[in-house]
Parts: sequence; C-alpha cells; structure tokens
Amino acid sequence: MRSVVLLLLGVQLAYAGTHSLKYLYTSVTGDPDLPEFTAVGLVDGVQFMYFDSNAKKAVPKREWIRQNVGEDYWERKTQNCIGDHQNIQILRQWFNLSQGVHTVQQMLGCEWDDQTGATEGFESFGYDGEDFLSLDLKEMRYISPVQQGSITVEKLNKDKGQIENNRNYFSTVCIEWLQKYVEYGKSSLQRKVSPQVSLLQKSSSSPVACHVTDFYPSGVTISWMKNGEEHHEDVDLGELLPNEDGTFQKTSTIRVSPEEWKNNKFSCVVQHQGETKTVDKRDSLPIMPIVGVLVAVVLLIAIGVIVFVVYKKKQGFKPVSGSDDGSNSSARPQA
Repeated sequence: MRSVVLLLLGVQLAYAGTHSLKYLYTSVTGDPDLPEFTAVGLVDGVQFMYFDSNAKKAVPKREWIRQNVGEDYWERKTQNCIGDHQNIQILRQWFNLSQGVHTVQQMLGCEWDDQTGATEGFESFGYDGEDFLSLDLKEMRYISPVQQGSITVEKLNKDKGQIENNRNYFSTVCIEWLQKYVEYGKSSLQRKVSPQVSLLQKSSSSPVACHVTDFYPSGVTISWMKNGEEHHEDVDLGELLPNEDGTFQKTSTIRVSPEEWKNNKFSCVVQHQGETKTVDKRDSLPIMPIVGVLVAVVLLIAIGVIVFVVYKKKQGFKPVSGSDDGSNSSARPQA
C-alpha cells in the first residue's frame, strides 16, 4: 500500500506566482536528420507554438491559443520566425564556425508577477552548449563570459537602434503579450494537477528512481529521507520534462547498496503547490513493465518540446527585437 501524506497550505499559494513567456531558438548544422532551425514558444513552461525551417510555418500547439487568435497571427508569427532564422545565420558567420555539427541556441522572454506587478526580461544565447552572450538589462548592453564573444559583443552594442528596440520589447511588448496569453489560457495554465509518484527499480542492485509525473504547474521539489532525516548522498536530480498533455515529469535517482536499502527506511518526498506526497521502499515497482509507457510518452512529445529539453540541459540561447505578437524579430546588421 502506498504511503501518501497530504499537507494542504491553501488556495492562494497554489495560484500565486510568476508567469513567464519564453521563445527558444535552436540552429543545428552538420546533422541532416534535424531541421536547420526550430522555434518554440512557451507560456509558464507550456509549449503553445512551433516552427521549423523544413515546414516553414508557425503552428499552434494548444487549443487555447488556436481559439483566441486568427490566421493573420500565424502568418505574422511565421514571418517572424523566418526573420529569426536569418538572424541566426548572420550570427553563425560571426562565430566563424568550423566543419562538423554545431548548435547555436537562443532564448529570450519575460516574467510577470501577477501579485506584485513586478516584471523582468531576459535574453541570452549559447554556442555548442556553452553560454556565449547575454543581455544586461540594467545597462542595456550585451556581455560575454568568454573571450571569443568579444567581437560579437562589440558589433551588437554598436547597434543603437537595436538596443532601443530591446528596451521597448522587454518593458512593454513582451509583458503585454504574456498577459494576453495568460488570459487566453487561464483555464489550463491556472489549473492544478497533483503528481503521481512511484519508486522504480530495475533490479536489487540498480539505482532507485523516484519518478514524479502528470503534475501541473511545473514547480516541484523532490527530496530523499533516510530513517526520518534528509539524505543527499549519491542523489541525482533529473531534468524537468514535458508530457504531451501539458503536464510535466521529473525523476530523482538514489544510488544505494541492496543491504543499505534493505536495512534502512528510505522515503521520497515530493512537494508541489502546497501538497506533499511521501512514498517509501514498500512502494517500489520493477521498472521493466513500464518502460514501454515511458518511451511512448517521449515519442509523443513534439520536436519543438525536445528543443526545450536540449536548451535546459545545455543552457544556450537568442538575440532580440520587437514584434506585435510577443516574439522578437528584426534583421541584424550584416557582418
């Protein structure tokens, strides 16, 4: 019998918080199996649009956006994404890429606290999985953590028109569209779905995985307890992954010998939106019977969402300019 402890801390905690609008762009060269360019739009971590350079058309990924915007919106979004693709091609020239497979990943967006009204913008991008450039919003200038980025920084910071465009985008355009999107999708975005928690183990000598899935919103904390005390040794926390239905999944794995697992009381504690669930080793299940289910879930995830996972793992990102649909597209100065 699964041991579950629920601690409800109130409705306000469940709904208060910061909303986010993010655009993730990935350019890949040297790999014929992937589109050269993909664009993903997310509101509160949920994908609502997708574009790639093969299809050359922006498409909705959630019913709430499909119902609230017209065809002109998608035509505009398509042209913006085509422009973003061209921008990245210019950036690639600045990077002076060598032969082989390379990635340029870019991310921009904004956050809005629906309780305090506070807002914040962010923009950065990376090359081959490493941070390359970011926009300092206080100084309104680009900075780079690596020496190789100095030439690109100098070129971007000389474009005063683009800098002013950035200022308008992050302070006004992005926030206005984020608020629209939150209103469009409020029945979905403001819902609360409690997580399903399972302990999975392939064999007695394998690591034990605490698999948390089907929860929304995305904020979740997973921790381990040993004999009633917090345990951090040999624990690995996995990435947050999206499910096809808009919920999320995440896994924390603990490496422990069969003897230690048998002779001690280990528990996985999951906290989500004011609710706490605890499962212990009596709830362990063999992992093999459910592998097919997990693989099926992954296969159902759109390639645009996969780009999001790559971004989270590699921390790479994108440059800027304002548009009237919350994305950011304009031609960069030629190299």
